[in-house]
Amino acid sequence: MAKSTHLKDEGNRRFQAGDYVMAEALYSQALIADANNPALYTNRAMARLRLNQWDSAIADCAACLRLAPDSMKAHYSLSQAHLALRAHDDALRHALRAHALCVKAADKSLGTITAHVLKCKKERWDDLEKRRVRETAELEAEVLELMARERAQAVREQGDDEGGRREVDEEWGAKMARLREVFERARPEAERRREVPDWAIDDISFCVMVDPVITKTGKSYERASIVEHLRRQPQDPLTREPLYASELRPNLDLKQACDEFLQQNGWAADW
Repeated sequence: MAKSTHLKDEGNRRFQAGDYVMAEALYSQALIADANNPALYTNRAMARLRLNQWDSAIADCAACLRLAPDSMKAHYSLSQAHLALRAHDDALRHALRAHALCVKAADKSLGTITAHVLKCKKERWDDLEKRRVRETAELEAEVLELMARERAQAVREQGDDEGGRREVDEEWGAKMARLREVFERARPEAERRREVPDWAIDDISFCVMVDPVITKTGKSYERASIVEHLRRQPQDPLTREPLYASELRPNLDLKQACDEFLQQNGWAADW
């Protein structure tokens, strides 16, 4: 045990110095001496994250969670690795779990983990948007290709009637131009509808707020989220100063802004 502790401490010093290769090696040696220490797995996972060894970091986090299912650091590191691998659903799931554990423990890293949750949300949404744009472009190309075939067939059916062929060709050309215009007009509108402003998002539930309240420090939260948090622990989530539900005040201006946003962007209710 003493050997493991010594190796861990030396690994920590190397990690703080930015020598992640040596830190990873020292944590590995410490694990040989103490394979049931969950902290060693999370430490090595953090070193492997710095080395972009995503799969190895995931394996370390999984080993830690088998020993300590409620390890906030393991869930947080696991989320970071999944995000790097673009496994957005897994990244968000573990980020939310890390956040819940952080709130429960009133850990000082709440701000960092909250920012990571929002990053997971944003990257997941960006990925869905890219897919949507790609699928829309593919649909446009497919429909235009079908129309081009029908256009050619309609022109052929006019036989030797040159005037009729020209008229049909122009009609189909106009139809295809109108279709392109429809797709073109839809693109910027769809992109606008899918933007969720940061001010509308509750930092506890990560949903668009419908009944925001403001704390003594000027930070706003969804009423249900902050009341539940204060029921478990009467402390401000950010400052950790004493805070009680009776001290919360409605943020009427923000409520109106959120109401107007949801009226124009109903899809955001499930964001």
